[in-house]
Amino acid sequence: MSVKSDKLEGATSSGGAQVVRKLVPFGGYHTSKIPGHDPELTETGPGTPMGEYMRGFWHPVCMAIELTDTPRYLKILCEELVAFRDGSGAIGVLHAHCVHRGASLEYGAIQEHGIKCCYHGMVFGVDGSCLHVPFPKGEEKEAEKYACSIQQGAYKAIERHGLIFAYMGPPESEPPFPEWEGDFTVAPTDELVPYSNFQHCNWLQVQDNAADNYHPTALHAGKNVVGGHYQGTTFDEVGAASMEVAPDMHFVPIHQGRGLACAGARRVDKDRLFVRVQHQVLPNLSLHAYTSEDGARKKLFSRFHIVRWTVPVDDENSKMIGWRVMGPGIDTRGIGRKDLVGYESIDFLEGQVALRRPERFDGHTIDDIVSIPTDHRAREGYKAAQYAPGDYEAIISQRPIAVHSLENPTKFDAGLFLFRKMLRDAVRGTNPAASAAHFADWLREQHSAPNSYCSGNVLDIPEADTVEKEVAQRRGITRRIVAILTESDRFKGAERADFVREKFDELEQASKA
Repeated sequence: MSVKSDKLEGATSSGGAQVVRKLVPFGGYHTSKIPGHDPELTETGPGTPMGEYMRGFWHPVCMAIELTDTPRYLKILCEELVAFRDGSGAIGVLHAHCVHRGASLEYGAIQEHGIKCCYHGMVFGVDGSCLHVPFPKGEEKEAEKYACSIQQGAYKAIERHGLIFAYMGPPESEPPFPEWEGDFTVAPTDELVPYSNFQHCNWLQVQDNAADNYHPTALHAGKNVVGGHYQGTTFDEVGAASMEVAPDMHFVPIHQGRGLACAGARRVDKDRLFVRVQHQVLPNLSLHAYTSEDGARKKLFSRFHIVRWTVPVDDENSKMIGWRVMGPGIDTRGIGRKDLVGYESIDFLEGQVALRRPERFDGHTIDDIVSIPTDHRAREGYKAAQYAPGDYEAIISQRPIAVHSLENPTKFDAGLFLFRKMLRDAVRGTNPAASAAHFADWLREQHSAPNSYCSGNVLDIPEADTVEKEVAQRRGITRRIVAILTESDRFKGAERADFVREKFDELEQASKA
């Protein structure tokens, strides 16, 4: 029996030392010792490198429907918080533990202005100021003096299209809220529908999945479902067979390393080429083109279908929270289900979320839903998940925090590894343009509405007559599409869209010549 020892390029421990692994049949003993995770990128608590970087950006923390007549307990970036909407309509995101004696404000009473702690009746405004101290009558001056001496930890919060966003960094460094392309480029016929899906694992492996453009070929292919046990009525990217084709990928850092364009070319058939460009933005935003494209007809510069942040809850839990764009402008096949988009629910591939079978929530309130147990293996959907796993199962099964030094990457993992490097450069300051401060300056220059590379495109380009020529054609077209999008960055709105479509048309005609 032969034994090999290979040094695997790119396989390193969290300390940077190269890992040498023995390739031995039945050699589990040699790989049974699990090294530590990468704290620089995965840990997000106060004072950690990634935690401090993330606190320089706005993050969605919950859905607006979660703000009911009682406070909403949250954990975000390893901090215990409560969110509420007071009687005046103002939104508060406060530290959970009362600054007086530490009782949780999740049991507080929402007031016309602010929230009252259940323990001793202190009232705090949405900015953290103490509005009322219940001292006995006759001691008003002492109460006022005490109120001026304390302040509850608070973060600025805003509401956008059914999501609550908070800025958790230094108040003097607050960045503009990024209104990508002026309210996220939704056609007049369409709308941004909010959703929030809990993920029982570290934030980075969820974000990695967004840059992993190869996994649909296996994970979302109906042919790989065991025994035909499909996830209800949805699978095969809701019938889009073109998504099962392994794409030729082109990854390009954009906007001075603040984002990554992930462009993939897939052959729909001998006459059409599908080029999907996804846009990853530091630190945790991803912008996705149409997920259900079947390539049936020519389409140029189709825009956002999913806008999604991966928000750390703590180091072993996170949220996918954002908007699904619904309407005929983006959903040209008319198969979206708005009624299935919301809290712990999405309208495609049940395996995207922890709680399968969203129809079980009919007639329940948001308070009913959030009380459902979270151990996914205890649910009746576990067997269904084994038959037809989705993104949720694949991602959380990488361990609560994925161990990067155990990975053996291939060329098609290049996007997520490049994005990790961009994160590391931003955190370490080796790319100053990607720092939170310079990112904020850039947003101000862009009037808070930068352009996105996100687009879905179906071009009438025939397949080349040899495999070699076809590969070269796909890769050349993908690179040219990213170059056109870069060239278009000097325009805005309709002028940019017209420019891009004209250039894509020219590219299509040149490819036929």
